[in-house]
Amino acid sequence: MNTEHFRTRLLEEKAALEASLSTVGRKNPSNENDWEATPEETGLEADPNDRADQMEEFGNNSAILTDLETRYNDVKAALERIDAGTYGTCTVSGEQIEEDRLEADPAAATSKAHMND
Repeated sequence: MNTEHFRTRLLEEKAALEASLSTVGRKNPSNENDWEATPEETGLEADPNDRADQMEEFGNNSAILTDLETRYNDVKAALERIDAGTYGTCTVSGEQIEEDRLEADPAAATSKAHMND
């Protein structure tokens, strides 16, 4: 298996995810492995309607950030498996992950048989 092909794809996706994450959040200053949602500052927060809009946007950003961060962590874990020499091995059964599954999702940690485990 050509892991360099998958490493390149994963690194590209990681960079894209970091760019997306930075539009709705920032790295947590006390934990560099964590992201936290940030509201957009408008300068009009004294107005109750503006404050309500800001809080609604913060909630939306939190939901988006959660999804992006989950994928980001999956991509980082796949890159770690490449470095460890275990990439392409199902974390449940220890069998080889199908190449078409990895092409569809380079961060996949399980074979098709264990996709929902």
